[in-house]
Amino acid sequence: MKLRPSLALLFALAVTGAGAYAQSAADLDTTAPRKFSTLPLKPTTTQAQAAQLSARFLTRFHYDAKPLDDAMSQKIYKAYLESLDGEKVFFTQADLAKFAPLKTQMDDAIWNQDLSGPFSMFNLYVTRAVERMNYARGLLKQGFDFNTNESYNYDRKKVDWPKDQAELDTLWRQRTMNDWLRLKLAGKADDEIRKTLDKRYAGYIDRVKQLDGEDAFQSFMNAYAESTDPHTDYLGPRAAENFDISMKLSLEGIGAVLQARDEYTAIREIVPAGPAAKSGKVHVGDRIVAIGEGTSGPMTDVIGWRLDDVVKHIRGKKDTTVRLEILPADAGVDGKHELISLVRQKVSIEEQAAKKKVIEIKDAGVTRKIGVIDLPSFYSDFGARREGDKDFKSATRDVAKLLGELKAEGVEGVVMDLRNNGGGSLAEANELTGLFIDQGPVVQVRDARGEVQVQGDDDPGMSWSGPMAVLVNRGSASASEIFAAAIQDYGRGLIIGQPTFGKGTVQNLVDLDRFTRNNSEKPQFGELKMTIQEFFRINGGSTQLKGVTPDIQFPKNGDEKDFGESTYDNALPWTQIAPADYKPVADLKAYLGQLTTKHDARTAKSPAWKLMLDELAQYRKMRDKTTISLNFAQRETERKDLDAIQADFRARHKAIDGNTDTDDADTLDDGLNANERSLKSELKQEKDAKKAADPQLDETAHILFDAVGLIKSDAKLAAEVLPYGGKFSNISATTAAATPEKPQPQVPAAH
Repeated sequence: MKLRPSLALLFALAVTGAGAYAQSAADLDTTAPRKFSTLPLKPTTTQAQAAQLSARFLTRFHYDAKPLDDAMSQKIYKAYLESLDGEKVFFTQADLAKFAPLKTQMDDAIWNQDLSGPFSMFNLYVTRAVERMNYARGLLKQGFDFNTNESYNYDRKKVDWPKDQAELDTLWRQRTMNDWLRLKLAGKADDEIRKTLDKRYAGYIDRVKQLDGEDAFQSFMNAYAESTDPHTDYLGPRAAENFDISMKLSLEGIGAVLQARDEYTAIREIVPAGPAAKSGKVHVGDRIVAIGEGTSGPMTDVIGWRLDDVVKHIRGKKDTTVRLEILPADAGVDGKHELISLVRQKVSIEEQAAKKKVIEIKDAGVTRKIGVIDLPSFYSDFGARREGDKDFKSATRDVAKLLGELKAEGVEGVVMDLRNNGGGSLAEANELTGLFIDQGPVVQVRDARGEVQVQGDDDPGMSWSGPMAVLVNRGSASASEIFAAAIQDYGRGLIIGQPTFGKGTVQNLVDLDRFTRNNSEKPQFGELKMTIQEFFRINGGSTQLKGVTPDIQFPKNGDEKDFGESTYDNALPWTQIAPADYKPVADLKAYLGQLTTKHDARTAKSPAWKLMLDELAQYRKMRDKTTISLNFAQRETERKDLDAIQADFRARHKAIDGNTDTDDADTLDDGLNANERSLKSELKQEKDAKKAADPQLDETAHILFDAVGLIKSDAKLAAEVLPYGGKFSNISATTAAATPEKPQPQVPAAH
């Protein structure tokens, strides 16, 4: 199942759908095991009513409302089947033949309030999952021969379901054999391997047996909701409660968004300024193999676990330690595991705030300062704003302040770094764009009725009127795309990096209990997160699906195959409307050729850029691999080759970064107490982070350096690109006087 991205950071951190935020939940009992359920699971009257009520909303009020008919039924069936057995390891084609009549009956099940069909599929899934794990446990008693030339296809998304029981048995023998071989390559003895895997499979059986009717209903309703569009979800009462708790906890935890990927739980996003980000050791794509509580507690193997069960184990109280055994993203399935200790903390808005730095570039005898503002999200303290606090925290206010400081430091250009900025407040995106333009529209929003609202900047003046660039990547979504698109449409600055995510829709939460006669204080019907609007650029094109295409593109990393709006089969199509009434300030296309030529010549000689390209190539190679040998000697050779590649990468990084300190956080001087060791580790991580090369940011700054040179040498371009006569706003008092400062943003409407 592909991961749904977030409109706002908090949406991305919700414990819902395919993404889950590992955080503290003091008011939830996350340690008490759920009881085993009794099969067959049966739907309740309330669930049947909730399904019908959801259908009424989705068929009438969704932005792209579609009828719930036989055509939609087939989409629901496909999505539901993939949610139950997306890896095609439980059902056979004979099972699917039994399900076949349900393909066109899912709509009837909802309208007629008869969910027996969908529940029968879920019940068979539970039965088959227990059968398969018991079969795997039986295989462990005899062991395996690893001198054969067999291979295992571990990526089964594009293959068909096994045709019969015999083919399913072969698949599970290879699957179990691969699990054994991984541990054998890690140096484990046969008895230890047998014990570890038996415990893993037994634990999986226990968790499957704990699935209840709410799990079945949640899975089915998610299949319906996601069949309308990728960002619409159904949240049952339990999921809605977790969502509400996550919204109230002020981002306490390790600061990571998780997703299910094959049999692993993988890191989907890292929250800026959280424990995971500060450690410098957790990266997007890393896979969690095991979890341990405290500094010395036993490690619990979590391969094959449900996502919410992994989240429960990572959750914990503030200031407590959790240890993660990680299989790095850039390592193969047999790669070396890393043990990382993290202290759960509250991630405050202040820690996530925009930050600045200055990059000084010397080239051809010319020295220029380029300012960089790193903006992790379009954040706003909604609570303080509602309470009338005049000093409420906001991205726009923070960036305006940083721009003033960069002016004082004499920078000649500013880079807005929006890489992996998943969005946030629409009001903040609108206000922040206003810091770089005088006045005018920023974004157009169309609702389900087709009505278009233009939102923009009404305050005259700018906080920065000099040259600028916006650095984006595939993780730049929603509000980030609105900002980048507006800057591009106005010709106000260069957009540099990778094509953005392409999320151009707005969601709203609908509390279904409000529309029923539920007099109970406890929610029973759940909530819908439903798409209600779409964003459009001021030039009339949507940011939906296509995202924003940079003026100067950097190499893609390969994630675009399974990450981004275009990877969803049912993503809303790209459309366009009439452009807003705006006037571009410049057209930079004529100068992109010169900038690109300089960029290509420079990166061809850059060791850091070459290293980045080599790492990207290796990452793509590992991601594209779908089969693996079950021969021990061959796997051992492959692992040694990969270790050599990774060692070469590390050596090249050290040479580029000038980092020769080999001390590791997990092997620090045992003479230090825990607090001293933690402080030393944090200081080392900050020191290494400052040394670490960021070739994409450095190259973006250099491209802007080149652009400043072109502007200074071309009076006509300067007059077009730079407002108020083409002068640099930080050069002289006269220019500053001619460039009115953008007033501090007032309290915007909540989004």
